[in-house]
Amino acid sequence: MSKKLLAGVLLGAAAGAALGILFAPDKGSATRKKIAKKGSDLTNTIKKRFNALGEALSEKYDDIQEDAQEMIEKGKKKAADKMSDLKDEMQRSLT
Repeated sequence: MSKKLLAGVLLGAAAGAALGILFAPDKGSATRKKIAKKGSDLTNTIKKRFNALGEALSEKYDDIQEDAQEMIEKGKKKAADKMSDLKDEMQRSLT
């Protein structure tokens, strides 16, 4: 999901909740409490989702880093094997 789409969905949800509360037949103080609670709930939801996204990105980064390290090690081993094969071939050609 793109950042713009996510921001639009969250903004739309917040606006819808605020409008629903504003048009409800309650006292001003009750309405303000509801708005504050909805705002707090929305803030907590956003924090949880961003934390989950951060954790997922961190895990993906670690996986990529491990894969890259494995590829480097395989490349080093392959290069060392080829050098060894080349030295052996040179030794055979000299004798």
